[in-house]
Amino acid sequence: MSENTTSPAAQTCIFCAISARQHEASVVYEDEIVVAFMDRYPVTPGHVLVVPRQHVVGLEDLDGATSAQVWSVGHKMARALRRSRLDCEGINILVCDGEVAFQTVFHFHLHVIPRFAGDGWTINPETQERGRALLESDAHEIRNAIPHAGSC
Repeated sequence: MSENTTSPAAQTCIFCAISARQHEASVVYEDEIVVAFMDRYPVTPGHVLVVPRQHVVGLEDLDGATSAQVWSVGHKMARALRRSRLDCEGINILVCDGEVAFQTVFHFHLHVIPRFAGDGWTINPETQERGRALLESDAHEIRNAIPHAGSC
């Protein structure tokens, strides 16, 4: 499922261009697997994106090693934000996987969003309690979709 960096999608991808240093960005951290940089359109000051260098669209496209590094670097960014002079009071970690989930750049990225009292950004889902039988049915479906050892 992964696209390589020579695919048409990768060649026009802004995050691939940033990873390759072909487009301007305020880079916070980089290694051979990921690059973390300031979101140009931040939710709050200090909003960081952690992006794999390899062009992958969503969670399903990430291999285990890349996924582990993205989340590890996201954790480092959250800790750095907490320790920085930005003086945030909380952190949101967010992935938007797919258009219906509000993904707008189709190169996987992890948002690390510092939060401040009164910053104006809210998440207010309308939740409803789900009955135990339905929860058990959902759990059964998910368990059946988990890859077994040795498969992808």
